Amino acid sequence: MPTLASENTFLSRVASRKAVVGILGLGYVGIPLAVSVSGSGLKVVGFDVNETRVNELNSKKSPIKHISREEISKICDAGFEATTDFARASECDALIICVPTPLNEYREPDLSYVAATMDSIAPYLRPEQLLSLESTTWPGTTKEILLPYVDRAGLTVGKNFYLVYSPEREDPGNVNFTTRTIPKIAGGHTKACLNAATALYGAFIDTIVPVSSTEASEMVKLLENIHRSINIGLVNEMKMVADRMGLDIFEVIDAAKTKPFGFTAYYPGPGIGGHCIPIDPFYLTWKAREYGLHTRFIELAGEINASMPQYVVDKTVRALNSAGKSLKGAKVLALGIAYKRDVDDMRESPSVFVMELLRQWGAEVAYSDPNVPTFPIMREHSFDLSSIALTSKVIQGFDAVILLTDHSDFDYKMIKQNARILVDTRGRYRDDSDIVRA
Repeated sequence: MPTLASENTFLSRVASRKAVVGILGLGYVGIPLAVSVSGSGLKVVGFDVNETRVNELNSKKSPIKHISREEISKICDAGFEATTDFARASECDALIICVPTPLNEYREPDLSYVAATMDSIAPYLRPEQLLSLESTTWPGTTKEILLPYVDRAGLTVGKNFYLVYSPEREDPGNVNFTTRTIPKIAGGHTKACLNAATALYGAFIDTIVPVSSTEASEMVKLLENIHRSINIGLVNEMKMVADRMGLDIFEVIDAAKTKPFGFTAYYPGPGIGGHCIPIDPFYLTWKAREYGLHTRFIELAGEINASMPQYVVDKTVRALNSAGKSLKGAKVLALGIAYKRDVDDMRESPSVFVMELLRQWGAEVAYSDPNVPTFPIMREHSFDLSSIALTSKVIQGFDAVILLTDHSDFDYKMIKQNARILVDTRGRYRDDSDIVRA
């Protein structure tokens, strides 16, 4: 007969579905993760410093568009609780960190949210817990930043405590892939840590992909996002060349992707957004300098992508000039300010950078986005604006309309019929010769 001690090991509690999973950070990663974990039968406690967010979730409301109120209500009925009380971390068998890892003003990694989270839970670390970091960071963070907290708590990683890095792979608004169906990378500080991670994540994710270490797992995440950044930078540069040559880059891409091997289609836009692609590559460039390396290829792609908002504004200026109107004093409408189609996620949205450039040059800026009714409070951007409803008369009142995010809810025919100048950054009007492509 098993002893009481063996019944209370981490692995046995996961296997018996008695484990309590704590999710630290209830945002675009933490909330979908909570839904997936709760759906597997494990109890979930969500932690956040934002009391408004905590109250919203406990009231069975969803703060993000692609997670329904019904999903939040279901996990609450199953026992999910959100809290600002980090002392409750001691109740949890697994603690999964899903907090932001932005860049500071010098484009260097800012791990202040991770450090603050660890400071909050450090007094409550105990034997037979698993600690997993999902936030994107440089290779070595789990060992360099998290491990010392565990050591100071008097715990032994790999024996009575399990330390893991397992990068998030969320794609907000993607109906084809969910938290459960996206394969999960996992790296442990020891083999026992990896076994514990495989058991935990395997309880609510279909496919686990183990790697040899936390550093390898951290590098996997960076490679994924750097791959996208570089290819988007390439196609954005190709767009500018094709435009100068009078060619349609979307026609070129669509023809190229008929090749059944050796080519993956990426599409240009007004820049890159979301928490990952604009930020993550710089985590590696920063860390590479420690090893005497200069990652020129990665940084060049970042420079090209960061230059796209200015390219959009320049195209708008030329279009206005052709109509005998200067940008200063012009009324300009930004269509779509979320970073991608049909989501409400504003993180690093290139639309906001376009809006700021327009404002700096004296334009009167407004926006319409069905997913973002009021411009949110952001760390680096401030607009006292609300989304305006689109009607023929409203559109006719603007000197220029810039399509920045091609939401499905827009009436594209009506917009085209009524816009004085229409600047298309997404290829939505690719067959219309009278539309300004940017």
